[in-house]
Order: sequence, then structure tokens, then C-alpha cells
Amino acid sequence: MKVWVKWLILGILSIIFGLFVLANPIAASVSVTIMAGILFAASGVFQIVAGFGEEGTWTKLVGIVIGLFMVLLGISLMFHPLQGVLSLTLLVTILFAASGIARLIMAFSMRNTQFFWPMLLSGVLTVLLAAYITANFFEVASGLLGILLGIELLFNGIGLIVLAFFLKSARGQLKA
Repeated sequence: MKVWVKWLILGILSIIFGLFVLANPIAASVSVTIMAGILFAASGVFQIVAGFGEEGTWTKLVGIVIGLFMVLLGISLMFHPLQGVLSLTLLVTILFAASGIARLIMAFSMRNTQFFWPMLLSGVLTVLLAAYITANFFEVASGLLGILLGIELLFNGIGLIVLAFFLKSARGQLKA
């Protein structure tokens, strides 16, 4: 099978999974939370092991304590996914707000360029999205992570399909 066909299939699958996720965002949000819990717990175990390998007493202790907190966070997310969805949604909202504020600050540093308005618009929309989520937190929190995952899968699929057709059209021009 040609390389571009593999990327095309992967892109189509990503779009299908994105639509599936968007059809049931609450279940996807719970799944994302459980997966995050598994990853936090595994990372915590590795952090603890790495902490024991440190030479200094202080760095060893800090590494082990951080690892223990990560394991506890992971266990909490795995066994209490609904509360985890709320916590992760709050974290995402804070990140949206911080990102939007950072873009607004950047926009004003670009005031005399052609990039001012696009950056300003991007920042304003991101801050407004964070404000909307905050104002409607309990209505949107249960499905927000799933919706974001579904949108990302759709965009990823579109990008992979574009990449596939690019590779198909440029196969003689690129050295792979």
C-alpha cells in the first residue's frame, strides 16, 4: 500500500472517530479523564523510580514526593472520573483564559503591524470562550472535554487527508 493511502485512511478514521466522539461527548469526557488518570499514575510511578536514582537528598525527596502526588492524582481521576471531568474542565477554562489574555497582550505589542487585528480577535474570542464556559460551567462541563477531543479529531483528520493528497501529488518531487 502506498504511503499516501495510509495517511488517507488514517485521516478518514480520525474524522469518523471525531464524529463518534461528538455524538456522545459526555462519555468521551469520562474516557479522556480516565485516560488522563492512567497517564498521571504511570508518569508518577516513573517519577518515583527516577527520584530514587537522584544523587542529592533534596532532589531525591522532591522527585519522590512529586511522583507520589502524580500517582494519587491519577488514582483519583481513574476512580472518580465525574469529579475529574469537572477538575479538568476547570483547568482547560483557566488555560483558555490565560491563553486569551496572553494573545491580547501580544496583540498590543503588534499594534503597528498587519498582525494586530487577527491576534486581537483571537485573544478576545478565547477570553470570551473562557467566560462562556465559566458562566455556564455546570451545563457545559460534562461534555466540554469530549467536544474538544471530537473537534481535534476532525481537524486532525482533515489535516491528514490534506497531507495524503499532498504526498500523492508531490511524490516525484519529494525524496522520502
